[in-house]
Amino acid sequence: MNEAELLELDQNLNWHPCSQMKEYENFKPLVIKRAYDSYLELSDGRKIIDAISSWWCKSLGHNHPELKKAAFAQIEKFEHVLFARTTYDVVVELAQALSALLPGLNKVSYASDGSSAVEIALKMSMHARYLQNQPQRTQFIALKNGYHGETIGALGVSDLGLYKTPYNPWLFSSVFIEPLYVQNKQDPRWNDATEHWIAIEKQLAAYTDTATAIILEPIVQGAAGMKIYSQDFLKRLSLWAKTHDVHLIADEIMTGIGRTGNMLACEYAGIQPDFLCLSKGLTSGWVPFSVVLSTDPIYQLFYGEDEGNRTFAHSHTYSGNALGASLALATLKIVKRDQLCLRAQALEPILEAHMNEIAEKTGALQNVRAIGAIVAADLIQGDGKNRKLVQKAGELGALLRPIGNTLYWLPPLNIGLDTLEDLKDISLEALKGTL
Repeated sequence: MNEAELLELDQNLNWHPCSQMKEYENFKPLVIKRAYDSYLELSDGRKIIDAISSWWCKSLGHNHPELKKAAFAQIEKFEHVLFARTTYDVVVELAQALSALLPGLNKVSYASDGSSAVEIALKMSMHARYLQNQPQRTQFIALKNGYHGETIGALGVSDLGLYKTPYNPWLFSSVFIEPLYVQNKQDPRWNDATEHWIAIEKQLAAYTDTATAIILEPIVQGAAGMKIYSQDFLKRLSLWAKTHDVHLIADEIMTGIGRTGNMLACEYAGIQPDFLCLSKGLTSGWVPFSVVLSTDPIYQLFYGEDEGNRTFAHSHTYSGNALGASLALATLKIVKRDQLCLRAQALEPILEAHMNEIAEKTGALQNVRAIGAIVAADLIQGDGKNRKLVQKAGELGALLRPIGNTLYWLPPLNIGLDTLEDLKDISLEALKGTL
């Protein structure tokens, strides 16, 4: 079918995620023919830079040849079998690799998307309290502006009204505390959250006996607009949790696998959570696949004779999916071999300099902030939707998707420096053309 027919059918049949479909009547989606490296190729042959890694998951870019090889090799064996009462080499090898990421996190559960991983961590924490005969520990604590997915449990610990307000009657109530935001690692508050912590510790004092877990996105809150907060604040919060027997759930679905310049953002604060959620970049965005890492003490609570609801009976049809496991294992090997954490660290000053240049030349941006392969800035004027900016950037050759009034880039970790130069020029011209 031709492009016009395709777009008409798409408008009539498909419901795109996080989109007001009426806007699609005049603001047509890009029709993708193929994708490779940091580029999307449109049906008319134009190349578009994927500046946001297709919602933060294409850590190795598109169509990576080694990932394709790993997928084909697994498909030749089998694509999926149930992971109850079966096992296979690739999922065991992946578990070995994952359990080496942080000492002590050596038990691996598998799900599909990131929200599902968060649900597992929330349920494990609550179930553990049941097994420990601690019925009073039911309170979840989370960070203001945090986002953990769009299933019901995940929404309950998120703090962005755009996603949760219509469903509030269904959601459990969480306590939200304010993180200490910084612009970069050079900000003095990155290493000293003392003054801020005094008020937070007073707020937390009311929940020392009733909290079951704190859940957070370590260091960077993605959906809030790429907000970066103090590693010292995270360190203090982790210490408070351990002191008061409160679980710490680290949602590294966006921040993990090298994105912030470390394999895990938790490493900045030197902390070890009780639960670690990974997805997105774990398979470089090839298939829906997520994991939850937990500790041996948590695991032992559920281990024993099948009585007293000791079994964690949470099941996913695609748990331990062999194709996803093969892609995750290959991704981890490539990230380590190609030293992509160091690559992300090297990209940080380049991305920050590019965004600062745009801010200086347009006067349209403020609060430029960067960490690893993430950079963001806030539009001084904007309607929170910025359709014209997105449309103009698309015409010039870049896929942008601002979060509210936040313009950001989150490119593949292996993006070329010449491509970043092009992205800077396109973003600059798009901003000038829509001011």
